[in-house]
Amino acid sequence: MDLLTRIIDFSLNHRILVTMAIVVLSAAGVYSLGQLEIDAFPDTTTVQVQVNTVAPALGPEEVERQITIPLESALSGMPRLSELRSVSKFGLSQIVVVFEDGVDIYFARQVVGERIRSVELSPGISPPQLGPVATGLGEVLHYIVQGQGLDATELRTLQDWVIKPPLKNTPGVAEINGWGGFVKQYHVLLHPDQLIKHGLTYDQVLEAIRSNNLNVGGGNISGSGNMLLVQGIGRASDLQQIREIVIASRHGIPIHISDIADVVIGHEIRRGAVTANGCGEVVLGLGFMIMGENSHAVTQRMTEKLDRIQASLPANVQVKTVYDRTKLVEQVIAT
Repeated sequence: MDLLTRIIDFSLNHRILVTMAIVVLSAAGVYSLGQLEIDAFPDTTTVQVQVNTVAPALGPEEVERQITIPLESALSGMPRLSELRSVSKFGLSQIVVVFEDGVDIYFARQVVGERIRSVELSPGISPPQLGPVATGLGEVLHYIVQGQGLDATELRTLQDWVIKPPLKNTPGVAEINGWGGFVKQYHVLLHPDQLIKHGLTYDQVLEAIRSNNLNVGGGNISGSGNMLLVQGIGRASDLQQIREIVIASRHGIPIHISDIADVVIGHEIRRGAVTANGCGEVVLGLGFMIMGENSHAVTQRMTEKLDRIQASLPANVQVKTVYDRTKLVEQVIAT
């Protein structure tokens, strides 16, 4: 009796068992189909790690000489390194470290992190930071933030402090970037003639602001079974508190920041702006997924989170999705 005949006889003699096996296998197939990672853009990006260093006071030549070249020298010779690419711009150095195919991305980031920690950069330059675990095809969601009666600084503040944190906590999200608007800063605009008049230096003003803008701990006091925390609250929270900081005193008369400078709300130097639909400036949010994640699932979770965030925003603020990878994937599958 051949094998096919034995299979047929077994199936006929055990109909219930065979039927149950078919049901189980069909259910497993349907479940697997639902978990299948279908994407309109198969990610063929190489294994790469970005190293970003910010130096707002340096021009392109100084960035190249003081940051990019030392970092490239330290990153050379790593195991399974394929190539190094770099860009030196005003205030920014970016190095892309490309590894051979098959290298684990987290191993690559660990090796790069160890190398850049050994580099000593000039004082005043921020430490190098690794870019997110994402690729060039990881942009799965674009949205704009606009509001009636709000300026570009207020819109950017909402993006950075209200919208971005909860959206970044979505599973599968690598990074949420903001583009456009103004990043809020407090500016102390010194008057040189007043500094000379009062016999002060720039370093004295800087040290006074630094030392009068921090909170410190003082331990605790225990008694009668209770413990009280001792803390000095000194962080400035508005313009007036900055104006009232004392720099020095002359003949018992304190000299405040307001005596030698104007304190205003300003913004950091920006490198781009965003407009939408001819209605003026808006703020653009870019959502990146973690390398290797299911773009369809991650994008869907992000859009659902955006809907919940919208409910908590002021009535005059709207968050509108302008690019959604989910819709693109569904349209590609439908064709």
